[in-house]
Amino acid sequence: MSERNIRVERIDRRAVEDQEVEIVERKGIGHPDSICDGIAESVGSALAREYLDRVGKVLHFNTDETQLVAGEAAPAFGGGEVVDPIYILIVGRATKHYEGQTIPTERIALTAAREYLEAEIPKLTFGEDVVVDVKLGEGSGDLQDVFGEEEVQVPMANDTSFGVGHAPLSETEEIVYNAEQRLNREFAAENPYLGSDVKIMGKREGDSIDVTVAAAMIDEHVPDMDAYVDAVASVREYVADVASEYTDRDVSVYVNTADAVEAGSIYLTVTGTSAEQGDDGSVGRGNRANGLITPNRSMSMEATSGKNPVNHIGKIYNLLSTDIAENVVSEVDGIRDLRVRLLSQIGRPIDEPHVADVHVVTEDDVDLETVRPEIEAIVDDGLANVTDITQRVIDGELDTF
Repeated sequence: MSERNIRVERIDRRAVEDQEVEIVERKGIGHPDSICDGIAESVGSALAREYLDRVGKVLHFNTDETQLVAGEAAPAFGGGEVVDPIYILIVGRATKHYEGQTIPTERIALTAAREYLEAEIPKLTFGEDVVVDVKLGEGSGDLQDVFGEEEVQVPMANDTSFGVGHAPLSETEEIVYNAEQRLNREFAAENPYLGSDVKIMGKREGDSIDVTVAAAMIDEHVPDMDAYVDAVASVREYVADVASEYTDRDVSVYVNTADAVEAGSIYLTVTGTSAEQGDDGSVGRGNRANGLITPNRSMSMEATSGKNPVNHIGKIYNLLSTDIAENVVSEVDGIRDLRVRLLSQIGRPIDEPHVADVHVVTEDDVDLETVRPEIEAIVDDGLANVTDITQRVIDGELDTF
């Protein structure tokens, strides 16, 4: 074992599954906040790859201030139109000049944004339904110095901040996360009326779980009100089937509860996202690094998407703490609930956190002291290999929202 400051103790609360009320949320990939997260992360990854290709290392950048201003649309059965386009502003810092080279950071950003939107939200026509602008300045000198121009084995933390991760996911968390993912990947592929803006809220009281789904429907594929009602019913049935794979508890599914069908007020869109009509977005205002919003758990307020993957603690420690938590639960028997908190100190090597704090709930017949050495070893190994997170981010292996 190293001399890293790793603390392991019993958690100061009941396991989430034992709490009477649990709330879990996920904003789908077409939600305005998630659109900002996705674009910010795709731009960041593109910049990192470009820097590696041009100069052999990742230079300083952050694109985690991306904003979305909603447009205006006029949906109609069979197909409406976008009246005013969505406006997205990619904001941040990026190194544009290095050792005599000029790097076209804003062109790289625009290309990455276009490719992301075309892949994930194909109903948005780039330049027509959505307009993207880029304003990338260069970083302040002190933070670029912390980022480091010298080749070092382990980078220095750019900030005094913390990341949080937990495992295993509760049944409610599994339902909420997987229902949105599968709606957007599997269900939408066969049912084109479902838009990418799917938000899911899970609420468990005791052994009863309510799943509330807000699903944007695409007007081009909805010819009339009967078709809309059928589409809503299909989403409800699909989510109920997904939920049954993760729990034996009673599950009730509600879809588009704000609809007033008889009055003609329904969740119908032209592009499949609420960003077309009144809903703005920002990076970091939605899902945490594990893809969920979990008020029953500790969470970091840091935005993970768009931050550089080399030394930005707001990204690295949120991803690493989640990775460590999942590894501990996978490799150590008898753990019901686990939280990992990693605190940095600016200028300190990122493999040496100010503290790595692990809180554990074990099964009743498991003594924490018997598993403490295993937990500490996994945490220590995760920290020793923290730079693996950087490469996994650049390779697109880790989701940030």
